[in-house]
Amino acid sequence: MKNGLILIDKPSGISSAFVVARVKRLLGASKCGHTGTLDPFATGLMVVCLEKATKISSFLLGGEKTYEAEMLLGIETDTQDRTGQITSQCNPELVDQISESDIKKACECFKGDILQKPPTFSALKHNGVPLYKLARKGKPVEKPARPVTIFELEVLEINLPSVFFRVRCSSGTYIRTLCYDIGQKLGCGAHLKELRRTVNCGFNVEDAIKLDDFREVPETERIDFVFEPATALKGMPELIADESLEITIRHGRNLDSVSAEFAADSDGFLKIVNKNNDLMAILRYEDEFGRYGYHCVLI
Repeated sequence: MKNGLILIDKPSGISSAFVVARVKRLLGASKCGHTGTLDPFATGLMVVCLEKATKISSFLLGGEKTYEAEMLLGIETDTQDRTGQITSQCNPELVDQISESDIKKACECFKGDILQKPPTFSALKHNGVPLYKLARKGKPVEKPARPVTIFELEVLEINLPSVFFRVRCSSGTYIRTLCYDIGQKLGCGAHLKELRRTVNCGFNVEDAIKLDDFREVPETERIDFVFEPATALKGMPELIADESLEITIRHGRNLDSVSAEFAADSDGFLKIVNKNNDLMAILRYEDEFGRYGYHCVLI
C-alpha cells in the first residue's frame, strides 16, 4: 500500500472514525487517519491519509473549509443541532415575520474575524475528558471564546423556518454555533439542521467517491483512487530532488546542500519530491543553525 490520500464523500449516520476504519480495511492499509472530523449526521468531504502520509495530517487540519448548511429558525437545542434536545422554542408566527433583509443583515455580522464560543457538546477536552461526555452527565463545561474567521457567508435560499447558506471558514469553526449565534442575533433562536462539507484541504467533494461506491470497486482498482500526498500541500514551496539529495534523505544525512532561499515561505517548510512527484520529506528551516532540518520523512 503506497503513501497517499483518498477523498471520501461521507454519508449521514456514521462517524468519521467508522469511515477511517472502513477505508483502512478496504485498502489493507496499516496506518490511516483523517484531516478533520464530521459529526455523524453531517455529510461530505473527508480527506483520509494513508500510511506515511498520516505524517502530513497536521498541515491539513488547519486548512480552510467550505460547507453548505440548513439552519432552522425558531428552535434551540442543547447540542445546537438537530440531534439535541429542544431547550427553547419561538412562536412560529414571529419567525414568519422575519424578513430576508433581517436574515442577511444578521449573517453579515459574523463575517470576518470573530470570537466563537465552542459548544458544550464537542470533542474539545477539559482535564482530559471530552466536553460532550461531561455535558451528557449533566456537568457541562464552557470553554472561552476562540478566534475564528468567516471568509464568506452567503445566503442561498430562504424558505422559513429554513435558511440555506454556504460558508467558507477557518479551521476550528463550529457551523452549529454559527447557527446558534445567528438565531440569537435575530431574537428567535436557531439550530443546525443539515450540514455538508464541500471543500477541505483544497480538495472538492465533487472529486470524492461515496463510501458505498468505493466498497464496490474491485480490490485491484482501489489504488487508482489514491492521490499523491504532495498534491495536498499546494501552498508549500517545492524542491525536486536530484539523485544526490535523494540519497542524502534516504540515509538521513545532514541537508547542507539545500539552499535557504525558501526559508521565508510557508513558515520555513519545504517539501521534497522526486522526479515522479512522490513526496519524500518535509523540511523546516532551523534559524538557530541556519539550515534545513527534517520535519518528517515519507520514504
